[in-house]
Amino acid sequence: LSDSIGGSFSASSHRCHHKQKHCLPIPQCGTLSISPLLFHPHTKGSQIIMDTTQKAVKRQASFCNAITFSNRPIVIYEQVRLKITKKQCCWSGALRLGFTSKDPSRINPDTLPKYACPDLVSQSGFWAKALPEEFANEGNIIAFWVDKKGRVFYRVNDSPAMLFFSGVRTAEPLWALIDVYGLTRGVQLLDSEIIPPDCLRPRSFTAIRRPSLRRDTEDTRLSVSLCDLNLQEDAFHVTATTCPIPQNSLNSQHSHLLPSQLESDLRFHLLRGPHVKILDDQTVARLEHAREERTLVFTTRPLRINETIFVKINKSNAVRTGTLSYGVTSCDPSTLRPSDLPYNPESLVDRKEFWAICRVLVPLQSGDILGFMVNSDGELHLSHNGAGIGMQVCADCSQPLWMFFVLHGAIMQIRLLGSTTLAERLGLSAPSSPSSTPNSPTVLCSGVSGPLLSTCGSGPLCSSISGTGPNSPSSLPESPISPSVSGPWVDECTICYENVVDTVIYSCGHMCLCYSCGLKLKKMANACCPICRRAIKDIIKTYRST
Repeated sequence: LSDSIGGSFSASSHRCHHKQKHCLPIPQCGTLSISPLLFHPHTKGSQIIMDTTQKAVKRQASFCNAITFSNRPIVIYEQVRLKITKKQCCWSGALRLGFTSKDPSRINPDTLPKYACPDLVSQSGFWAKALPEEFANEGNIIAFWVDKKGRVFYRVNDSPAMLFFSGVRTAEPLWALIDVYGLTRGVQLLDSEIIPPDCLRPRSFTAIRRPSLRRDTEDTRLSVSLCDLNLQEDAFHVTATTCPIPQNSLNSQHSHLLPSQLESDLRFHLLRGPHVKILDDQTVARLEHAREERTLVFTTRPLRINETIFVKINKSNAVRTGTLSYGVTSCDPSTLRPSDLPYNPESLVDRKEFWAICRVLVPLQSGDILGFMVNSDGELHLSHNGAGIGMQVCADCSQPLWMFFVLHGAIMQIRLLGSTTLAERLGLSAPSSPSSTPNSPTVLCSGVSGPLLSTCGSGPLCSSISGTGPNSPSSLPESPISPSVSGPWVDECTICYENVVDTVIYSCGHMCLCYSCGLKLKKMANACCPICRRAIKDIIKTYRST
């Protein structure tokens, strides 16, 4: 025997399904008198943790493997009500909602796929779609239900009901399907209610108006207002659509680039340029003006020393030229007015506060992740998709520093994913690492090996740097002989931290690499010494006499 989605299942659990089944009748308006709606206790994704009441679930890790079902069939017009209890901003996509005609008790949990969309919905008897990301905020209450014509509707809090998708077969029992995916980390089932059409919105069934289509803010999905539908017109039909596949592969990429734990207290400040809009609980900044004139956005709080901030390029336009600018300032955004923000952000360096600004010169595209970290020496380091780029600017870290961004050119939208003090996760080495001493620049490449091995940034990457503080801009060491080489002998390679140091860099003379990492580093464009950042002309393998 096999289960409902093709997995093996014991013969003792087999049930006969030759009789025709019908959904439960529609009771009167009001609260259900049948058994409470709970999560199915056994059929759930491998990452799902469920409380003892079977009303709350949480995804313990990753962004997927979190499919859940209801414990009993739902009733036509029964509103499945969920409260979003936890959000994790580092992922793309959000809650997937739908129904299935497959009894979850007959599904082997081990055969559940990672994703409801597109994996489950590509099979017969499963229907689901993604909730728009802007509705996936903590505290929001989502209700969804199916009508007798197989159309699925949803509402957020007290908003008007919206058509979600259609095509559900209602001639057989239906269980609720909930995939705790992406941004959504935890949900709680509230008491379900049956509200037939006459109790929903009476005017929405008598008004005959042209359906209005409202475009989602971040993708091409369309939602149709229930108020604008003439639901007695049988000819109206909306084709069910599945979730876009790229989110799954994009999240898989992110899971390798980001630390397992991210702090989510960092937001964009409400003070912003008039041509940029702040969305999604102040975590998204979107360009709102074609001429890109005043698009400054700030963080809500100062940066912490050795804190790495992760920013995702949500949307880019390859047709346009230009890139993302960023910087740090000692100016508290709360003391500024929108009229204080100039058309040219580089003119900010003429203010009395400390301002430093530069641009990301590596090519950026949608889905890229940037990491920014200011160490105790005031050096701001940058990484791109896990690869260290180098020190970009020096700042006066003796005073609080807010970070700011300027959207222009190809960069249309960015998202703050969160922050962490685990600086070495993306190759942002902390000052206490073996490769760095108080008198030497923090080595961005330290701790990176294999495919993430990267050269440190060189001068051209900082060509747009401007500053107005005593420590800006920073100059590189004039001589290869610097105090950074003093101190105890370091046996470990400053890149892989595994092999013994046995290679001298020519012409600076620093000895900080194993021969294998030295060869890889030498082959890279703009290769530089991890200690003094001078160009590498050659590497020389050495042999110890003892």
